Amino acid sequence: MSDTTAFLTEPRETAPRRPAAERVRDWFEIYLPFPEQKLRTQATRCMDCGVPFCHNGCPLSNLIPDWNELVSRGRWHEAVRQLHATNNFPEFTGRVCPAPCEASCVLGIDTPPVTIKQIEKTIIDRAFADGFVAPEPSATKTGKRIAVIGSGPAGLAAAQQLARAGHEVTVFEKADRIGGLLRYGIPNFKMEKHLIDRRLEQMRAEGVRFRTGAHVGVNVAVEDLRREHHALLLAGGAEQPRDLRVPGRELAGIHFAMEFLPQQNRRNEGDEVPAEQAILAGGKRVVIIGGGDTGADCLGTCHRQGALSVTQFELLPKPPDERSPATPWPLWPMQLRTEGAHEEGGARDWSVSTVRFSGDEDGNVKLLHTVRVDGRLQPIPGTEFTVEADLVLLAMGFLGPVRGGLIEQLGVTLDQRGNVSTGENYMSSVPGVFAAGDMRRGQSLVVWAIAEGRKAAQAIDKYLTA
Repeated sequence: MSDTTAFLTEPRETAPRRPAAERVRDWFEIYLPFPEQKLRTQATRCMDCGVPFCHNGCPLSNLIPDWNELVSRGRWHEAVRQLHATNNFPEFTGRVCPAPCEASCVLGIDTPPVTIKQIEKTIIDRAFADGFVAPEPSATKTGKRIAVIGSGPAGLAAAQQLARAGHEVTVFEKADRIGGLLRYGIPNFKMEKHLIDRRLEQMRAEGVRFRTGAHVGVNVAVEDLRREHHALLLAGGAEQPRDLRVPGRELAGIHFAMEFLPQQNRRNEGDEVPAEQAILAGGKRVVIIGGGDTGADCLGTCHRQGALSVTQFELLPKPPDERSPATPWPLWPMQLRTEGAHEEGGARDWSVSTVRFSGDEDGNVKLLHTVRVDGRLQPIPGTEFTVEADLVLLAMGFLGPVRGGLIEQLGVTLDQRGNVSTGENYMSSVPGVFAAGDMRRGQSLVVWAIAEGRKAAQAIDKYLTA
């Protein structure tokens, strides 16, 4: 490092967020620019450990000390080469990844860890601004054709790797735009969508073809894909939402988070959502059931739509403010996390179970009937209470890939959790059919999806060229 003692003298510093009162009036990303010299100083805090545990914490095994040193010395072009060596899309992970690398940073044992995520984001944004990112088409072609089903981070990472290996790759996406969860699941205030579009330009120049409105197993025949391609990669994600099956669930005004969030992303793309289908929080009392990232995304979206009030319930107990002793370094810590959306308003409550909904004479939800639960999630007698609500959003996670259509038509074996079962080579029970990302491992992180896509691409390349 340019300063080998900076980890002792320099405090951790991150980019400030725009004032909450300002940012809830728009859909732009919430962080302000971070001066270059400050970022380079933050990079010098990296100790370049003999055993860099940040590598283990990162599913992509990013070369974190390497590019920290290059940033500390202002060698940006070399830094992005090191960053791209393991990560196809650092502009995505640098914005939406919860940074397990920082949780396992050695410096974080007794002091605040290195700001790895901030440095990663700045390297790639600087690279695009300076023209360092260019298409990397293969000089040779194998003649092998691969169909990638799903255009989320796993599918895109695999498609780019396979195209660079010289294969003919076509990505099939059932939606009208490419990006999967990146496009229609993550709100713009966390990641603006022009970031996806500029990567797609690079991938098209590398030879990747994209087909939108192509729902494999519905309007695209599985048999046709198998006949026309040498290999298939299932990268459709884990889209089956966890439901709350309690009395009153059928009332109007109760929706899954992934019915609500994509609509706003479409509006931000310039689309019109038909009035009879619109789910809007403006002027309503909103309750979000689920305290994870998806719940926080709903919270920030409700603020920007002008909700009258927003309450977020979590079934599990409130995490501790600091790292729990049950999750010591370098494990991912169990502790309370405050997202930007939580700073903007709303109420949070833990250990709350919804036992039923009740509504008005027109069949619209009006009340949640809830009870507090103990550490074993058992109801505590005498703690029942009600909450008024005009809109309820269910953000309780996902249960694996959607059944019906593609999976059944292919006849792939599922594991005990309902995900596509594969061996270490990412191949399913059907020869030539591979799986990666949430469809294979279950609901997870964008960084895991990219890692899975890269590994599956390597396995497919080996399969086709053996």
